[in-house]
Amino acid sequence: MQVFHTKSKVIITCNKRLSPYLQEELKALNYDIVRDFPTGLELNITLTECIKLNLNLRCASQILYCLKNFSANTPDELYSELSEMPWEELIDFSGYFSVTSNVDNPNITTPLFANLKVKDAIVDRIKAQKGMRPNSGPDANKAVVHLYWKDSEASIFIDTSGETLAKHGYRKIPGKAPMLEALAASVVMATKWDQKSPFVNPMCGSGTLAIEAALIATNRRPGLFRMNYGFMHISGYDEQVFFAERRILKDQVIKNAALQIIATDLSEDAVEVSRKNAKTAGVDTLITFEVCDFADTPVPDTGKGVVVFNPEYGERLGVHSKLEATYKRMGDFMKQHCKGYFGYIFTGNPDLAKKIGLKADRKVEFYNGKLDCRMLEYELYDGSRRPDEERPKR
Repeated sequence: MQVFHTKSKVIITCNKRLSPYLQEELKALNYDIVRDFPTGLELNITLTECIKLNLNLRCASQILYCLKNFSANTPDELYSELSEMPWEELIDFSGYFSVTSNVDNPNITTPLFANLKVKDAIVDRIKAQKGMRPNSGPDANKAVVHLYWKDSEASIFIDTSGETLAKHGYRKIPGKAPMLEALAASVVMATKWDQKSPFVNPMCGSGTLAIEAALIATNRRPGLFRMNYGFMHISGYDEQVFFAERRILKDQVIKNAALQIIATDLSEDAVEVSRKNAKTAGVDTLITFEVCDFADTPVPDTGKGVVVFNPEYGERLGVHSKLEATYKRMGDFMKQHCKGYFGYIFTGNPDLAKKIGLKADRKVEFYNGKLDCRMLEYELYDGSRRPDEERPKR
């Protein structure tokens, strides 16, 4: 099977509500989108083109290349269909593979059983053809096969990513309750930041928002931080294609960018973690870190920029009343020190959001894990409110 040079359906998945930002990325890379849905989109491309996308996309989770669509009502029918496929042409019979799935079938009570049937079909086919059987298990660091099965309709994919793309590879020290990198990139993209004016991030935690802002502004792609993908373990893979794409990534980096990115936190440990993560990402010299209360965060007097907060949401008992005062202070800080800026507060607690004391101009929907969240946007105009035609658009 010449999958690297054959066009097929490709599903690019993402976390719920990140699809609009994933679409922006694909359009910027000049790809035609066949369809979009809340957790991803569909293209018609080759497996070789998936290599480029794996290295470039910030908001994606997995890139799945379709091998076959078929009908199956029972596990035995699933096994029968898959055991007829030439897996010996795709997977090294002396190697290793894993199976993942998304299953909604009345004859399956646990996805693990469906995974087992897929694994058995692949192993039995390769053993029959080559006299040897590959190893399999849960690790996604080699070849990965993905099953989508809803009712009687099934599709089998190569997961060209392997480990999720939503983690960008630079955050070796996660810190406390970190924001997923793909979500952080989407949050930055959802703001009205022009990638030139100041980006101010009080309460920076492990620094993910500030780091993603620096990566976006300097065109540093996630592929610069990773050297292993699922596509590398499929027969026919040409490593020269990968290294050529990686050289393009290096050449695209904007060097000596004049950025003002400021990240502060009251915790010395958080700031130290942020510095280390930024150094791994190669953007530590572009971010000014400082230990201080958020109200003492230095805000450049440029008349424009963005200030982005990702405070606690008050999920734990006993902290809600304390956070009410914190949210009010955030509103006061933006009103008093951020005139001319756009202010953003990312929160999963609408009751606390009411304590900010400002009316949001826009509310952008996100999920942080399973928590329904909003990013609230405030135009912190200095003096009279700007006419609509003069306001930055997103």
